[in-house]
Amino acid sequence: MCGITGYIGEKTATDILVDGLKRLEYRGYDSCGVAGINPEKGLYLKRVSGRVDALDALIAKDPLKKGTVGIGHTRWATHGVPSEDNAHPHTDCKNEVVLVHNGIIENYLEIKEQLLRTGHKFKSETDTEAVVHLIEEKIKGLNVSGAAARSDVLEPMFFEAVRRAIAELKGSFAMAVLWARCPGMLLAARQHSPLVIGLGGGENFIASDVSAFLKYTKKAVFLNDGEMAAVKKDSVLYFNFQGKKVEHSPVTIQWDSTMAEKGGYKHFMLKEIHEQPESVENTLRGRLLPLKGDILQREINLPSELIRNIKGVQIIACGTAYHAGLVGRYVFENFGLPTSVDFASEFSDRAKIVNKDILIIAVSQSGETADTLYAVREAKASGAKVLAITNTLGSTLTREADYVLYTHCGPEIGVASTKAFIGQLAAMYVLAIHFAVIRKNIFDADAREYANELLKIPRLIEAALEGSDAVLKIAEHFAKSEHFLFIARHINFPIALEGALKIKEISYVHAEGYAAGEMKHGPIAIIYKGMPVLAVATTSKMLSLVANNIEEAKARGAEVTAIVDEDSRKLIKASHYITVPRTAEILSPLLTVIPLQLFAYFIALAKKCDIDKPRNLAKSVTVR
Repeated sequence: MCGITGYIGEKTATDILVDGLKRLEYRGYDSCGVAGINPEKGLYLKRVSGRVDALDALIAKDPLKKGTVGIGHTRWATHGVPSEDNAHPHTDCKNEVVLVHNGIIENYLEIKEQLLRTGHKFKSETDTEAVVHLIEEKIKGLNVSGAAARSDVLEPMFFEAVRRAIAELKGSFAMAVLWARCPGMLLAARQHSPLVIGLGGGENFIASDVSAFLKYTKKAVFLNDGEMAAVKKDSVLYFNFQGKKVEHSPVTIQWDSTMAEKGGYKHFMLKEIHEQPESVENTLRGRLLPLKGDILQREINLPSELIRNIKGVQIIACGTAYHAGLVGRYVFENFGLPTSVDFASEFSDRAKIVNKDILIIAVSQSGETADTLYAVREAKASGAKVLAITNTLGSTLTREADYVLYTHCGPEIGVASTKAFIGQLAAMYVLAIHFAVIRKNIFDADAREYANELLKIPRLIEAALEGSDAVLKIAEHFAKSEHFLFIARHINFPIALEGALKIKEISYVHAEGYAAGEMKHGPIAIIYKGMPVLAVATTSKMLSLVANNIEEAKARGAEVTAIVDEDSRKLIKASHYITVPRTAEILSPLLTVIPLQLFAYFIALAKKCDIDKPRNLAKSVTVR
């Protein structure tokens, strides 16, 4: 989730670009850069590893003079560690074509190999650089070198070169492209990543979201997937990827700049809850089908032989990531692979008994969690191999693990994890299905059906989010409660734990998560008349037992809210219902967690808590 800015007009471009990057820095902050055209010297390029303030200081020492067109970028790394070489913008061999990109190009290795064979020289480890060289190659194919230096000749050629390059890309992208020989036009394109055009008077803008240009204009056009824009200072034309013109009417943005950073949402946490379909999609994209070990071998260098030979999996994590690990245990064991889960902070003794027959899976959003890193070192000292699941490229965990699977969720600003958690869940499913196929623990037809159901999950999450108004009403009803009980069975038990953790983190109230079958072994004693009990009761082989546990709670005076699907609701008797779409039981945690996140958010909102920065908590716990 990187940040893109673009400007063409009459003002100094770098002033506009840097101002926009500062407003987009929440989208990425490991490196940044700008590019523009100096009318006398040609391409102007400044990049730094670090924050936008460092870029601003670098530009101040060598400003872009008379340059009124440019593009900028603030990066959240996905390919290549955070560094100046890997920072955007990226250029072609001649330093004439320059590009910024947000997203993931799935087939960049194939493109890069082809370009290397034709003599292109690469300067970074990124997927993005393959695109800018591909555009350079398309320009060569159009024989632009022999074209007249007139804009009416060069601009259509530039557009066609970019359009042809885009046709060869697989994956997600929002991009802005500048060619030094066409300083009067910027090109923009979108596929599965956000991009918006800002319309001003004698100037126009490109950005990942409107916060980058709201200071200058409130008129905007949101590009759709499969669309391009040719942006000049006094006009913008829109096209589909086939080159056919499309029409757009601008909208007037009513948000202020702070709200714009949050996409119009009141808090980053709510925005990130609503970004979860995209988070799952990004984590699954290109990793499921075909179901062969070569996907894991190619992407993370995890050998199929190792997967076939291990005798079990040991998951280590902390907090919310630990709950993702618990779901992972159910999923791996569903496919016949023995799995254990431990808090990283409690792993020391178990580390002494792991060996090369056990694959360690370490889960950390930041990749800097101190307890997890310490546990990884202990496991490796015992001879075990470590696979990391993380959201942060270049983090300490990625350097110490033997293999790394990135969740590609983008920066998560809210301290209470939501989209990073669901990305971790998606990663568990990706690994489990591939392990099952490689170990021949599942028939190919069943594996394909499972994968196809998993690929439907992003749209089902969207449907679950549409029920937020119902969740809000129930949360307002319980807003003054100081005690909550969350119950579930089997694979949704970790979701009960996660629901309780979320409400504790941001609402500062007492909440407990329990395996529903353990109710009668003690926890039932804490139930009092009117106590809120939230029960995950979607369709499952345990549904009749969950129904009994709900009745037990009701008999002691509890006011039960049931998380159900359209089929399970027929069996469950509760005071309140929250309905999510039905999916296979094994995939249900990806949906049942959504209303519990929303419930915690709305309770905290009613209590006027600092939702994005709850007291006593930090985003990354880097001390033991």
